[in-house]
Amino acid sequence: MIDNEVQTIAPVSDYAIIVDSRDNVAVVKNETRSGIVLALPNGETVTLKSAVPPGHRFATRAIPAGEYVRQYNQPIGTSLGIEEGEQVTHENMTNDVPVVRDLPEDLHTPAPDYIDVSERETFMGFRRPDGRVGTRNFVLIVPTSMCSSHEAQQISMMAEFLHYKREKYSNVDGVVAIPHNKGCGCQDGSNLDIMLRTLANYADHPNVGGVVLIDLGCEKTNLAKVEKYLLKREISFNKPVAKIGIQEIGGTQAAIERGLKIVREMLPQVNESVREEASASELVLGVKCGSSDGFSGISANPALGRASDLLVRNGGTVLITEIPEFCGAEHIVANRAKNAETGRAIYRMIDWYKEYASKFGGVLNNNPSPGNIAGGLLNITIKSLGAMSKAGTTRVEGVCEYAEAPKNKGLNLMQGPGYDQESTPGLVAAGATVVVFTTGNGTTIGNAIAPVIKLASNNRVFEKMNRDIDVSAGNIIEGTETIDEAGERVFKYVLKVSSGEILARAEENKHREFQFWAEQTVTL
Repeated sequence: MIDNEVQTIAPVSDYAIIVDSRDNVAVVKNETRSGIVLALPNGETVTLKSAVPPGHRFATRAIPAGEYVRQYNQPIGTSLGIEEGEQVTHENMTNDVPVVRDLPEDLHTPAPDYIDVSERETFMGFRRPDGRVGTRNFVLIVPTSMCSSHEAQQISMMAEFLHYKREKYSNVDGVVAIPHNKGCGCQDGSNLDIMLRTLANYADHPNVGGVVLIDLGCEKTNLAKVEKYLLKREISFNKPVAKIGIQEIGGTQAAIERGLKIVREMLPQVNESVREEASASELVLGVKCGSSDGFSGISANPALGRASDLLVRNGGTVLITEIPEFCGAEHIVANRAKNAETGRAIYRMIDWYKEYASKFGGVLNNNPSPGNIAGGLLNITIKSLGAMSKAGTTRVEGVCEYAEAPKNKGLNLMQGPGYDQESTPGLVAAGATVVVFTTGNGTTIGNAIAPVIKLASNNRVFEKMNRDIDVSAGNIIEGTETIDEAGERVFKYVLKVSSGEILARAEENKHREFQFWAEQTVTL
């Protein structure tokens, strides 16, 4: 370079995002190189000391050792001495952040600004006899244990091939099963209770129009146990139901033959249910994230948060889980509780999970996966601050246990792990009739009975995996769409999927994953 050559200065927005004007870092969105000079909004400039990968962050000013590194105007770590323009890494930042858990005794978060009942959005759903409204209408095969899971899966697969025809049963969405590896020789106590609650809640789910229960016959979690659990509930179980005992009927083939006969006879009855217009207040939205990247907390999650706010303002219900991903942001969500007791319940939920993890030698700080870290989520605090934005901005109405229906409409927190294969089914068992799942690197998971809509954090992964991912919030990163605009677009998409106008990509690909978190839980 000639000494007197003028260095080109580019706006920081061409290469990175400053999430909050009070932050001391910027998150890279486009490929960078060493020596780029970027103009900051305050009129100053910063020169990158190295190429910083997309999703990672660099210091917009020098951050002396001991000072907090800030994103979302929240501490995300403590500097070990970071120079201006230097990439923030594990080598120059610790994970130490302040822990502030004070809650005002008179905490009272105002109720959301509800939309007038006459002006609320609607969707086309299946209204059940108990008044709840489903977004789908499945025949569900429920094995009461691992010992009947093979037969349940065979019945569902063969029934869809032999008996279920969409053109004949236009109001039925399919015949599905929920095979699992639990039951039989399990311990009494909460493990057993969680299993029975999950299976019963799937059988009783408003997305299910007819049920076939199947057991081996000698297991602890047999038909009698599941029936007893269903009957002790406050709400009536009012839908076509049939039972099969494998030992009683004569073995595997006899059970499959009986199951196919039952499904064939049940399909016309389930098909009698028809979609009707219902208020969006009847929707229960589960919000999830998986295979996140450094953009997830900047685009997809806050866009989903806006959609969550819209649903709550329409009188609906939003469920969020993945308790390990509240760690580092729990003070923010606790102070959003409707009152101090609900805030303390949030802390109890998180503290229980920390103690639970410690029994297995785990700590929540180890939560970010290698994929998360490679994408820029260096620690649990960064991940949590972004993950919590899926829940929007309305107050927290309550907390519930894993696979337990919330007691209130509005935003609720459900106990549960971060593991996608267990947390998503938990949300559905708790009553979610539709799920939006944000992803940065791309994921394909679905659910046995509820549509799972994938929302990408960036356009690159959306274009690469457009047969698995439904919508993208990547325009936020590119600066062509605001978070509010993307959030409203996601909300409208949820209504269309819930109405059956379009299928979620996971449904098209027959992703029907099911597993549950059969671990000791806590009374909240």
